[in-house]
Amino acid sequence: MRAQPTLEQVSKESRERVRPSLRNPNWLILRQRRRIIEEGVKRLPTTGLTVLDVGGRLQPYRLLLGARVKSYVAIDPQLTPLVNVAAVAEALPFRDGQFDLVICTQVLEYLPEPARAVDEIRRVLRTGGSALISAPAVFVRDSDREYWRFLPEGLRYLLRDFAEVEVIPEGNSVAGLFRTLNVFLVSFARPKFLVPVLAWTLVPVLNVAGSILERLGGTGDYFTANFSVWIRK
Repeated sequence: MRAQPTLEQVSKESRERVRPSLRNPNWLILRQRRRIIEEGVKRLPTTGLTVLDVGGRLQPYRLLLGARVKSYVAIDPQLTPLVNVAAVAEALPFRDGQFDLVICTQVLEYLPEPARAVDEIRRVLRTGGSALISAPAVFVRDSDREYWRFLPEGLRYLLRDFAEVEVIPEGNSVAGLFRTLNVFLVSFARPKFLVPVLAWTLVPVLNVAGSILERLGGTGDYFTANFSVWIRK
């Protein structure tokens, strides 16, 4: 049996998701995801939110909700110090219309039937409630447990039963290219002792170059690496 991560380990990984360092090969998309969430949160009620975090073993974006939260429930198959309920996204153990907001970031790619999870998210959302989903479009296979990659039209089709669906690229094609280069370098570096060397040298350079060139690259998203989606039921 795999040991449960400690609170310190979970907190460190969570901070790196919401406030990534320049040494993080995913820096370009993680910082953009935070901005997308911060902008979306402004449209939510200012108090009294009941929130469900699907796959919430880290909860990196919880703090971005501020004082809006009345209750926050996290489910995940893997128990961590932050998970309230051990459950899977395809069978949420909650009543219909229980939540004002559902967060489900970087989860759908691991599910054999993501449509079942989407149906469950819609079921537990109250009418008028919102959901935030993020999913990869371009990424090296992280493990043998992954099934899918998602493009904007695929996401719109998957979420077609919601009243509103706003698909937002986490950076343009230039950012996607530089992020992919960084992930490729770190994933395939041999021998492995080169990984921390790259993290302190080439990865930050590529991140800064990608950030600068992204501003010149327009709004094209044909090579965008990841997408966020704000949804309303």
